[in-house]
Amino acid sequence: MVPTSKRPRQPVVAVTGAASGLGRALLARLVTSADFRRVVAIDEERGDVQEATWRVIDVRDPLLANRISDIDVVVHLAGDYAVDSDPRERRAYNLRAAQTVLTASAAARVRRVVLVTSAMVYGAAAENEVPLPEDAPVAAEPDTGVVGDHLEIEALARRSLRSHPGLEVTVLRPAAVVGPGVDTVITRHFESPRLLTVKGCSPRWQFCHVDDLLSALELAARGVVGGVVAVGCDGWLEQEQVEEMSGLRRFELPAGLTFGTAQRLHRLGITPAPATDLHYVVYPWVVDCTSLREAGWKPAWTNEAAFGQLLELREKATTVVGRRLPVKEATLTAAGATVAVIGTAAIVRQVRRKRRQ
Repeated sequence: MVPTSKRPRQPVVAVTGAASGLGRALLARLVTSADFRRVVAIDEERGDVQEATWRVIDVRDPLLANRISDIDVVVHLAGDYAVDSDPRERRAYNLRAAQTVLTASAAARVRRVVLVTSAMVYGAAAENEVPLPEDAPVAAEPDTGVVGDHLEIEALARRSLRSHPGLEVTVLRPAAVVGPGVDTVITRHFESPRLLTVKGCSPRWQFCHVDDLLSALELAARGVVGGVVAVGCDGWLEQEQVEEMSGLRRFELPAGLTFGTAQRLHRLGITPAPATDLHYVVYPWVVDCTSLREAGWKPAWTNEAAFGQLLELREKATTVVGRRLPVKEATLTAAGATVAVIGTAAIVRQVRRKRRQ
């Protein structure tokens, strides 16, 4: 009799940050999957997904290794990426959490860790290839913003691969994420009454709906894709399409005036977001999702549909210098507020020139 081949043992997967947000959404998806033997939820407090095995612990706790000794795959989604978080506290939390998860996973002989950063790490630039290949160089500027956090976390991942060669690390880099509950510099940009553009350059807009990010995370947890994986809708929207769909008009300024003034405002503490954040609303950073496409993955959302939902979900509030106010007006983001101040500065300069004439 010829022995029948045994089916590989289904892995045990753990999700950090499982009580809320993206972690909770992924957990709810994984507990219904037949591809995992058991699903473990890790957070500082117990969540409402009863089908998971809950382990209440801070992911920054060095004792984490003891709590994941029976885990095959860790999907790390515990992080602070809120627009209004204190930059120093946010970075300290995010880096400590990622470092502890990677170190604990190596110590516990976890097979694979899945991280989520952003396609922003490629950098946004007027000369960017559209779309950027997944193996394009990481060219974003290190700063005090969320992009700087992502760069630091990816550096930790690279060091972990060298220090712990038995540990697989998969990094998902989504395009601009949209969907219910998503609040970022990019989504707030579209709460502005005008859309900032830089003279001589037109951005291209690519989105990644949360649903598609979740399906990509599941593939990464299963090991279907690995390494660096870009995630996003197929193709992109031109600035003219975005303006037509949103009904918002552009506000065009020279690059020097835009970034110079934004940097001064940030240095004075008027705007919380670094000037480099403006790059991502005026220059292209579209990605080609080669790994997922070759694995047979297809996004469920188009850019048009994802952007349409973003517009539907816009908060009816006013945001000034990056902070929302409870007023029923069109909102301004850190970028939008900068536009308003830059616009005022430009008008003042024009008036002064006319007075001199």
